[in-house]
Amino acid sequence: MKICVVGAGAIGGLMAAKFALAGNDVTVIDQGIHLEAIQKNGLKLIWEDSSEHVATVNATDSVKDVGPQDLVVLALKAHYLELIARDVEELCDPDTMILTVQNGIPWWYFHNHGGQFDGHRLDTLDPSGVLTKHIDGDRIVGCVVYPAAAILEPGVINHVEGDRFPIGELDGSTTQRVETLLELFTSSGFRSRILDDIRSEIWLKAWGNLSFNPISALTHATLVDICQFAETRKLAENMMAEAQEIAEALNITFRHTIEKRISGAESVGAHKTSMLQDVEAGRSLETEALIGAILELGKLNKIAAPSIAAVYACVKLLNKVMLLQKSGVNLNEAA
Repeated sequence: MKICVVGAGAIGGLMAAKFALAGNDVTVIDQGIHLEAIQKNGLKLIWEDSSEHVATVNATDSVKDVGPQDLVVLALKAHYLELIARDVEELCDPDTMILTVQNGIPWWYFHNHGGQFDGHRLDTLDPSGVLTKHIDGDRIVGCVVYPAAAILEPGVINHVEGDRFPIGELDGSTTQRVETLLELFTSSGFRSRILDDIRSEIWLKAWGNLSFNPISALTHATLVDICQFAETRKLAENMMAEAQEIAEALNITFRHTIEKRISGAESVGAHKTSMLQDVEAGRSLETEALIGAILELGKLNKIAAPSIAAVYACVKLLNKVMLLQKSGVNLNEAA
């Protein structure tokens, strides 16, 4: 299979390496020293058992070098997708599939939804409409990412734990193309299954992301710290309860309780969430995909979420302050 992974970061790099090692023709699109290292040395993957593997992949910084693919994996963080949206069609022929692997609520949430909001565009995730306009929703297959990985150094991906990538058509059907994707994942050493309700699985992961990620970004605490400190554990519980009310108004079913979800996070231990890692690295935060979109979905259903809204306001300001500091401007000067 011809596969292009746009964004060879922690998860994109993990997927690209495993797909290539399974014999697929893989191209990654990235930039900077990470791209240069891949071009020079291949894409190195260190698995959780410490075994090392080097995958041979094509690597470029330009979509124009690639051509049509069987599968395009959009592995950039949600707030960077607008940068490449206009070029995605150049990677497609009539049968090309697009797999989205972003955290949080996806911009295509209501595409082929079938409910009262069918086709509605989420302004928090696609404010200009460029994603909806330039990325054909009918090509998209939903995917939820459970593995954890990190870029150890340029060109080197370290797999931390996990191997599950559940997938599903946006309308819940089982098609030949999702069967093909299931075979791709399993033959590449991942675990996958086809779901008839991919949105419920998205919500299950988003449940933790919308609470633990921003709390950790604001406090610099790990998962176990958040869960074992009474006040932040209660805050996470309140945020998850508000999110559950919003989700259930959209006919989402949760297969776990809030307490089980929190206990699961606690059992992970001293793990830094992706948002905390972004804070420490000075990177822009996934504020809208993880939190803002939840509030927008709440407003659509006339459901208030005061705990989520308060944390969202703090994280949004944190993100602004970080970006201003990075550009050498203080908050007073910006105002």
